[in-house]
Amino acid sequence: MKILVASDNIEPLISAVKAEKPDKVFLLGDILGREEEVEATCKVPVTVVRGNCDHDISLPSEVVEEVGHHKVLLTHGHYYGVGTDVYELEELIEAAMNRDCDMVFYGHTHYPLYERNYKGMTILNPGSISSPRQPGGAHTYAILEVDSYGRFQINMREI
Repeated sequence: MKILVASDNIEPLISAVKAEKPDKVFLLGDILGREEEVEATCKVPVTVVRGNCDHDISLPSEVVEEVGHHKVLLTHGHYYGVGTDVYELEELIEAAMNRDCDMVFYGHTHYPLYERNYKGMTILNPGSISSPRQPGGAHTYAILEVDSYGRFQINMREI
């Protein structure tokens, strides 16, 4: 299974979906009311969580997804006071652990971060696909691939 993970405004998302051909898409908030457009264009299942700039209250603020043998907490992160390094993620990590997740994916900071095993948790922020804030300003997203044995690999990508 191949999952494209993106956050924070989705203008270049369609070209990333065409290039990657994922089986599923996780959008981690701030898609500005365009979830139906994304689903129609991507033609694969899309899971969307609400970000601080999304005003559609019908979107969930977080979702737990099973991916292979893993449970992933998907959230935008703004309710957890997230920052740009792992030391600013304690509340988020605790929330994921309380939901029996071994992975947590979040957005909000527009800054990519990937830690494979921090306190037993895989942490991913795909950065921003359209409004990056990290030095160099690369527009980023992530690809999660899980094989039939439950082994996974995460790769950061640039547009």
